[in-house]
Order: sequence, then structure tokens, then C-alpha cells
Amino acid sequence: MIFSGHMKNKKNIRNKVESKPASDDMVNRIRFFSFKILLKKQWKVFIFLFILVCLTYANSLNGDFVSDDTRSILNNTEIDKTTYFTSKSRVTLHEVFCFMINKGVGKKPIFFRLVNIGFHLGVVWLVYILFSFLFDSRVSLFAVSIFAVHPILSESVSWISACPYILYSFFVFMGILTYFLTFRNNKWFFVTVMSFILSLFSHDMAMVFPLILLAVAVSFSDIKKDYKKLIPFFIIMFVLVLVYLGKARLRLTTFHADFYQESQTMNPFVQIPIAITSYLGLIFWPKVLTLYHSELIFSLTQYFVRLALFIVFLGVVIYSFRKSRRVFFGFSLFLISLLPTLTPLGITWVVAERYVYLGSIGIFLVFAIFINKLSNVKNLRIAVNIIFFLIIVALMARTIIRNIDWKNEDNLWIATGKASPSSPNTHNNLGDVYGRQGNTEKSIEEFKKAIALKPNYADAYHNLGNAYHGIGRIDEAVDNYKMAIKFNPRLWQSYQNLGAIYFNKGDAKLAEEYFRKVVQIRPADSDSHANMGILYLMLGKKEEAKTEFQEALNIEPKNQRAIEGLNLASQ
Repeated sequence: MIFSGHMKNKKNIRNKVESKPASDDMVNRIRFFSFKILLKKQWKVFIFLFILVCLTYANSLNGDFVSDDTRSILNNTEIDKTTYFTSKSRVTLHEVFCFMINKGVGKKPIFFRLVNIGFHLGVVWLVYILFSFLFDSRVSLFAVSIFAVHPILSESVSWISACPYILYSFFVFMGILTYFLTFRNNKWFFVTVMSFILSLFSHDMAMVFPLILLAVAVSFSDIKKDYKKLIPFFIIMFVLVLVYLGKARLRLTTFHADFYQESQTMNPFVQIPIAITSYLGLIFWPKVLTLYHSELIFSLTQYFVRLALFIVFLGVVIYSFRKSRRVFFGFSLFLISLLPTLTPLGITWVVAERYVYLGSIGIFLVFAIFINKLSNVKNLRIAVNIIFFLIIVALMARTIIRNIDWKNEDNLWIATGKASPSSPNTHNNLGDVYGRQGNTEKSIEEFKKAIALKPNYADAYHNLGNAYHGIGRIDEAVDNYKMAIKFNPRLWQSYQNLGAIYFNKGDAKLAEEYFRKVVQIRPADSDSHANMGILYLMLGKKEEAKTEFQEALNIEPKNQRAIEGLNLASQ
């Protein structure tokens, strides 16, 4: 505990705060809280946490762009233009960071990964500051140390595209901290509101922030006195929930287009127990970590076991509300943070490690409180400290190993294939891995597995077409490209490849038809018009070629292929 003055009967005050909400005691703690004194007295702790995070994630810095990083950063031509912002209805903070990094140093993965690690460290420090005037200093250090190194967080920290989950968590915890400070000075209320807004610009999951503040008020203050401060946040949340539900159809469309998921609702009596018990299992035994948690099919007996465990967990949460509001706060943080992913709308994965980034600290807090109580038992402190040290080392080692999976595409999909064999996405990406390695036979086998698991998987058909095309089996390539556009009529790459095949066959009419489809799908893409111009030029249609080359240059004045093509067409 850090105070700027002396207080009598600290032990009695602490016991009151732990056993029930005590607004006066909390206000006293905040009144005497000082950032300056905290940093002065506990700078070694902040250095320790810095070293802990750096050691744990140092081996992730030399990784490549993987999975969604390739689409959103590496191959994203818009990220180099101002239209990166103007073409979007909403821009997230992570997109702003990506734009700035690209402008400053280019598409070098290490700088994008440093943002993830830097904000993760920021969350670690923020949580420690927050906990330092809410809990015993040992409890705070125990909880935050686990959070700094736990392998379930590796996906969020080591995967560039998962950065929004860290960003929104950073601003949520900043909002909680400044909410407490409003009891000392109402000027902090504005900072709390701004933190909420910034969290929303980071990720939609931040909409539950008012519920987290409610849990804070119930656990540490007198809700009857403090409810007025929460009203503005709940009004904002109500509006956001309506917007979120309104966007559900778009999200379902995205799920169908990007992942070819069938539109379906989920039974909450099945989804929620499985999700919660899965997260708890991953937190306490983080062995099977994977990008796609697809192995969630259980027998009736297995389901009832999980349902029973879930009911027991809820019983413990309810019991903690009566016996220890500090423990209740930890459980509440865990459950509330996951609410946006537990809807029956089918717009999220049932389980994804990045979803639990914020909520995991709640479980770590409960565990830290338990460990701290054990350490206060006579003759147990040394043993508990040793066990805790071994836990931290083991968790750190598991995270360092997991970071290797995020180093490149090959590592990621081979690891995911071992943990998620029933995921069609995994087999599709494994097919790409084997294709890059030159093992075409194995590549074709993996694409066929993906299609067998998901018969409408357009991307897998397209990739299978590429594999056949590469070994000269043109007819089979054409068949698969046509299947790809049957299930995804906007898959422009298949149209482009079909156009090239028919052009090489001498069928100019079909070639033009397919190339024209590419332009229709991507009218603002300079290269699509340049390709169309080259086709017309080779067919001797110089005027049509000029038109396409000029359109390409209107979009991108420095398009070298269009410049050269226009010169040839003008001769």
C-alpha cells in the first residue's frame, strides 16, 4: 500500500475493505494515494515487471507478418495512401498506428510487434498501479506477474492483428483507475470518459466498460452513493448495444464471406458453459493453444460434466459476493469482459484466446488472493514463494515456446494443424505452407481436406486451382476456379486466373469476360485496369487499351506498367 501520509489502524481498515464495500475507506485510500510516492518506493517492482515482459516476448520480435497481418498490412495497398482513412466508415486506433509505422519505417514487422509488446507492458503497469491501492502489495505483484507472462496472452501480444485487444484493455484499465480518482477530484471524470471513448475506438468489446465500473462500485464503494457517476456510461453503453446489434447482420455477412461460416444462432445453454470452462481450462493448464479452437465437439456426458463445472463456478461467484467482494470483483472482471463474445448470434468464435486478454487478470487476481492467504499461514511463506516462482518460470517458458508458433506462417499453421485438425481453415493454410515448400502433392491433399470439411470453402477451391495450375493440370484448375467463384462471386483472384488461362488458350472473348469481372469487383484498383489494358494491347485494341491505362494512371499516377503500356498503345 502506498500513502502520502501516516494512517492508524491500517489493518482494521484493510479488513473492512476486504469484507464489504466501504466507500469512506476507499475514498481515504484514494485521497492519500500518490503516483509520485508509488514510483519512488516501488520503482524496483516496475523495473522487475519490465524485465519480465521483455524476457518473455523478446523472441517474438523477429517474427514475420502472419495470418490476417498479410491482408491488413503487408498486402494492403491502401495503407500507403490517405484513402486508408477516408474509405472507411470507422478507423480503429490500431489502424492509425499501422498507418503511422508504415509511413515512418515501412512494413517492417518488428516495429508493429513493438506496439503490441509496449502496450502489453503498459497494461501490466496500469493494473499494478490500480491494484496497489485496492489490494495487498503481494496480491498485486502476484496477479500482475502472472498476467505479464501467461501463455494464453501470447496470441494477443505476438500476433500483430490482435493488438486491438491489448489497446482496448489498456484504456479500460486507465478508465477504472481514473474513475477511482474522481472520488478525490471530479476533474478526473473527463479522463474516465475519454478513456472509455479511446477504448471504443480500439475494439467493440469495450462497450462493457460501464458494467465493469458497476462491478467496481459494488465491490469497493457504496453503489447507493455513487450510482450517479455511472449513469452517463450506461446511456452510452445502451446506444452502443443497439449499434452492435444493428451491425450483427454485417458481421454475419463478413463471417460468411471471409470464413464461409453458415449463418446460425447458438444455444446459450451449450455455448456459454463450454466457452467459460474452456477459458478456465486454458488459464490453469495452457497446454493446447491454437488460433482456431475447433475441437469443441463433446459427447452428452462430456457436456454435462462441463455444465456441472460451470454451475459450480457460478456458485463460487455468488458465494464470493457475500464473503469477499475483492474475489467477486476478480470473477466479475472475467465474466463481464467476455459478454460480447457470448451472444447467441453466431458472430464470434466460441473460444478465442485473444478474447480473454482483459478478463484473464480477474482470474489471476483471485488466484493471487488465494496464494497470498496461503503464504500468511505459519511456516508456509517460503514454500509458497518457491512454488509461485516455479509457476512464473513455467508459464514464461510455455509463452516463449508459444511465441515461436507466431514467428512465421509455416510455424503457425503447422502448430495449428496439430491442435485443430478439424478446422478447414487450418488445412487450407497448411496447403499453402506445403505449396511454398514445393510439396505439391501434400498441398493438394490439404486443400481437399479443407473442402471435405467445408464444401462451400471458396478460398480452398481457389488454392486447389492454383496447385493444379502450377503442375499443368489446367482443366482441373479451371474446374476449381469456377467452384471458387460459385461460392464467392467476389473472389477476384479466381476471375483473374481464369482470364489468364483462357487468354493463353486463345479464347479472347472468355479472357476479356473474366478480366472485366476483376475490374468490376475492383474498380478503384490501378493494377486491375492496367491488366485489362495489357490484354487489349495484346489483342490489338489500342483505343480500349489507352482507356484502361489512363484509368489506371488516374488512380495511381506512378503505376509503371500503366505508363509503359500507354506509351506502347500510343505508338
